Amino acid sequence: MPVDDVIPYVVEDPTGRPVEPIRRFLRDFVARGHSAGSVRSYAFDLHRWWRFLHAIEVPWDKATSAEVRDFVLWMGQAKKQRRAPRTKSAATAGQVNPITRKQYLGDGYGARTIRHSNAVLRCFYEFIIDTGEGPLVNPVRRNRGRRGRANVHHNPLESFRPEGRLRYNPKVPKQRPRAMPDERWVDLFAAMRSNRDRAILALAVSTAARASELLGIRAADVDWGDQLVQVRRKGTGAQQWLPASAESFLWLRLYLDELKDLGPNDPVWWTLRRRTKPGEVLTRRPLNYDALRAVLRRANDVLGTNWTMHDLRHTSALRMVRSQRLSLRDVQVILGHAHLTTTQVYLVEDDDEVLRRVHRYLADRKEAAAAPKPVAAGYDARDLSILLGGGAL
Repeated sequence: MPVDDVIPYVVEDPTGRPVEPIRRFLRDFVARGHSAGSVRSYAFDLHRWWRFLHAIEVPWDKATSAEVRDFVLWMGQAKKQRRAPRTKSAATAGQVNPITRKQYLGDGYGARTIRHSNAVLRCFYEFIIDTGEGPLVNPVRRNRGRRGRANVHHNPLESFRPEGRLRYNPKVPKQRPRAMPDERWVDLFAAMRSNRDRAILALAVSTAARASELLGIRAADVDWGDQLVQVRRKGTGAQQWLPASAESFLWLRLYLDELKDLGPNDPVWWTLRRRTKPGEVLTRRPLNYDALRAVLRRANDVLGTNWTMHDLRHTSALRMVRSQRLSLRDVQVILGHAHLTTTQVYLVEDDDEVLRRVHRYLADRKEAAAAPKPVAAGYDARDLSILLGGGAL
């Protein structure tokens, strides 16, 4: 649960007291410079592990690789806990949208979630063992495979990784960029109800910034002369200027003209409606991630789609790569990737683009077969038409 302390999140036991081993681990985690979002993610994974150990009546410091194995098997078939039950989204859970060809989020834990959970548990027990507590051997074991010299076949152009992978990590399907076709982008943009929503979508598809990075923009982070916006990168927190399209700045100007007074350190994005709490004055609030998701959810309900803000980042990256005017290194800088290998995923040919080219090929073939071949030089077209049964012209 969130708390107002150096550690923004804590895990409590059934009696309501903070779990001391997790609290010490998260304190060290925060001291190493990790963000509050990472602390929240790690706390949720450890909370899930603690509940599992409590259900099977195994102390946390007596856990072995057998418990980790059973935990992974349980996550593979368990349903996620939800604050409120699904309503209309229950019918589409795990299904593929016919328009976007994207799968809706299901009720179970995905392979990436299980792998992240294993990594968190591995890190937690490494910290506990270093402090002289807990088990003598880390229960989250590595699968080193065949024996031999470590990194014997390592590519010198790639960074070194720990030898072997975690033993019970499930395989992750190959990820492809989720590009949005141009006509679908036009439909989504037309479904926006306000200049604020149009401005933030236009900035997202032109800057390729993440949703959390766009929501952190202040008034001083907008350079109107050079058409740049400054974002704080996710994870590192580094500040970076990104170029944006002239259209996005036009919508941004229309939106800011509605706000009137805006200080240089004020957030750019605010709620459109004024809300209040007991004892507070009626006022607007900064736009958060949940409110932005609600904007897209309303548009998706109208269009029958399931687009997300991250789809706009993929769309922008693929547009830059396909333009052949920017190098892959340029795209890496704009996306804020630490390694070029991460950006190389956008070199994979998009399925929709391949289907478009094949359709054009089939249409050209049909037109070529329907068109009559020209008559060779020296022959009269009328004579050939009568001779071959075409009748007189």
